[in-house]
Amino acid sequence: MKVSSEQICSAIKKSLFNKDYAAPVEILMEIGVLSKKDHEAWRFGQVPYLEKVCSTNLKNMSEIMKQIRIYAQKTGLKASWTFYHQYGKGSKKQLRFSKSGNKYIEEAYATHYLARNESCNICNGTSSV
Repeated sequence: MKVSSEQICSAIKKSLFNKDYAAPVEILMEIGVLSKKDHEAWRFGQVPYLEKVCSTNLKNMSEIMKQIRIYAQKTGLKASWTFYHQYGKGSKKQLRFSKSGNKYIEEAYATHYLARNESCNICNGTSSV
């Protein structure tokens, strides 16, 4: 499944408007690469890593993540790492995003992008990105 940069930007804007932050995992759901059902299975530890249940190949996933970072940099969003833990009872095991487990890939997926006061114009459509 190939996703356009316009679809990615639109999903980021929607998330910023609704929540004041954009999370890659939520962007993946919004653009149709990750289903809510598969997301929940991953969150409950029923899937070994997130990329396994995404409906596109790793090359496209890499491009989607790159587009998210580019958009965040161009619009001045603040990067904030977030700990993703397994849902449910028992120990709160850290969830894995990538097949490789590469530190930098894991950090990219776990980074949320926060709206800053000066970038809030993105949310109301007055920004030119």
